[in-house]
Amino acid sequence: MSVIKTRVGRRTFLKTSAAAGGGLLISFSWLASCKPGRTKEEILAMPEEWFKLNGYIKIGDNGVVTIYSPNPEIGQNVMTSMPMIVAEELDVDWKNVIVEQGKLDEDSFKNPQFAGGSLSIMLGWDALRMAGAAGRRMLLEAAAKEWQVDVDSLSAKNGMIMEISGARSVGYGEIATKAVGIEVPEDLEMKDPKDYKIIGTAKKNVEGKKIVTGKPLFGLDFQKEGMKLAMIHHPPAFGMKVKDFNRDEIVAMDGVSDAFIIDSSTAEPAWTEVNAFNTLVAIIGESTWQLMNAKKALKVSYDTESEPESSDTHSARLKKDLKNGKVLESRLDGDPDAAFANAAKVIERTYTSPFIAHNTLEPMNFYADVKENSVELIGPVQTPKSLEERVSAMLDIPVENIEVHMTRIGGGFGKRLYIHYGMEAAAISKKLGAPVKLIYTREDDMTQGTYRPTYMSTYKAGLDENNNLIAFSVKGVGLPEGPVFPKRFPAGAVDNYSAEKLGSETNISTGAWRAPRSHFTAGAEQSFIDEVAELAGKDPIDFRLELFERAKSNPVGEEHEYDADRYAGVLKLVREKCNWGQDTPGIHRGIAAYFCHNSYVAEVIDIRMDKGQPIVEKVWCAVDCGIVINKEGATNIIEGGVVDGIGHAMYSEMKFENGKPVHNNFNTYQLIRHSQAPKNIEVFFVENEISPTGLGEPGLPPAQGALANALYKATGKRYYHTPFSTAPQDQIDMEVG
Repeated sequence: MSVIKTRVGRRTFLKTSAAAGGGLLISFSWLASCKPGRTKEEILAMPEEWFKLNGYIKIGDNGVVTIYSPNPEIGQNVMTSMPMIVAEELDVDWKNVIVEQGKLDEDSFKNPQFAGGSLSIMLGWDALRMAGAAGRRMLLEAAAKEWQVDVDSLSAKNGMIMEISGARSVGYGEIATKAVGIEVPEDLEMKDPKDYKIIGTAKKNVEGKKIVTGKPLFGLDFQKEGMKLAMIHHPPAFGMKVKDFNRDEIVAMDGVSDAFIIDSSTAEPAWTEVNAFNTLVAIIGESTWQLMNAKKALKVSYDTESEPESSDTHSARLKKDLKNGKVLESRLDGDPDAAFANAAKVIERTYTSPFIAHNTLEPMNFYADVKENSVELIGPVQTPKSLEERVSAMLDIPVENIEVHMTRIGGGFGKRLYIHYGMEAAAISKKLGAPVKLIYTREDDMTQGTYRPTYMSTYKAGLDENNNLIAFSVKGVGLPEGPVFPKRFPAGAVDNYSAEKLGSETNISTGAWRAPRSHFTAGAEQSFIDEVAELAGKDPIDFRLELFERAKSNPVGEEHEYDADRYAGVLKLVREKCNWGQDTPGIHRGIAAYFCHNSYVAEVIDIRMDKGQPIVEKVWCAVDCGIVINKEGATNIIEGGVVDGIGHAMYSEMKFENGKPVHNNFNTYQLIRHSQAPKNIEVFFVENEISPTGLGEPGLPPAQGALANALYKATGKRYYHTPFSTAPQDQIDMEVG
């Protein structure tokens, strides 16, 4: 066993009290998940809400353990994997564990709750283990006191406490109430990973049966007696604001009880309030069908607040600011300009990607009941604490009088980090004076904004006469933020290296999209690396491994973000599993590897061509995310990331004409279809004892690069611009315009 200090103070870390109906209630602070040795600056550099989450373990007098999970569940399966960690250290039988979603409750959970950045398991790892181990220790001490024996003479297993050299035993439930008031020990013994019985196994989603049998888990399912339904209308184009509308005509329609203009803005918006349309027309009624008919009858006048933008405008601005944009972050090793001037071979390529919508399967929705001095909010949100605080600011109601209840989320992908729809529901309820559930149509959602930014990056590489990489540079700009990570690969592996992340401006509202920035950068970088390897006459995996060996054995410049050994490890694993180098007639292969969210993923994609269209036959994935908690859930989330990455690389694009989104539903905005998904995906995890890292996002980024490289092998044409299925794949002349 390993020993870990509670660090934040025994009484602060873990508190006990008698649970209603008997048993023991154990609350624990997730602040303890901060890794030992982190500097104050490292902690402050991270958003507070990511590592101040709380949770509860309730041990019933019948031995059942209920874990109230504070994290929003967005399909990443934390409602299964987090309890597995606690149950492991508590040493209970998994079949006796019940999991429930906790609400936002400052008295109970103490600190903000958050779902995003693939951080839930990584930040909760130590705290969850400590909670389980502390509970186990307290129960042992309670039994020792009851039997008047030394605690070291007892052991705990599967929810039972037993004498090591005796006949007595007692269930957790029977001794739980006796543990109330026992102080948490100074040191806690954690299990050795080799002794894990729950962690590392495959467990079914704890809500799986409820999902497939249609139980009301999602916000869209929520019903409450007396509530009204609401829908909104926002301007058709960015840069416009609602001025007036034909209210009398609308309220006279069947099923419509009211209609008015709302403003959901605040004086000092938080980052979660990304929204281009704070002023909206709200229509209130009894059914969505009647409200949708009323929306069609709207006649709205608008004010113009800023110049409309089109896709051509965006392309021109990216090209201009790639040369002249504001530098947000950079790195320089050696003298790249001199190295390029002396290189035997130089290659330069530019990559682009358009705006992309999130398109969560569950439409945006939220319930709000605003009274004179209190608010109840219920719905799917990734940042519930921010919603609570911003509604307080908008309505001038004390934050302690606002309750937020989280439902299961039918897809987030970053979209539900932003809380505009919850604030709109609260503003509508306030004006209406009644509880209301706001529901977006697909058209509302797809045209509201908060898109994945559009990007443009130029990569340049120089080889010497022996085909060694001696110079590498990348510059990237986005609307509004560039996609470059200056300290990531190949930083540290090239003597002469430069990287610049640039910024630009747009009135299109943008926000985080699954694996922010990494999803584009991985595709561009890994496509370029393959082309450089070809220019050098080297196998693409061998070429990458040479660079990782340099970064490991003789790194260049300041510290880089990645572990070259682990990066190389996933490449070697996927090479072995897919039998790289073994040709199969009609099959064309592409490789890519990427590091993000503290995890490493390498993917090989096998495609064949059928009537000019690529068919993805198989994808091989090697993943190093440290200790894998739930192998079934982990495999599922990597598979989902692969499908998502391939689909968006092939098909997704949001265009604009005079500030108006061109696409507003799935009839013109194409997502990947079942028939276009990979026929088979195999996932292999590197086995180690490193603390777990992110998994919800890292599976997506390598897919674009691997697909582009496979397409090149199949067609002889390099792919520089997404979506691959429709974008012209010519190079951009940076001297023009």
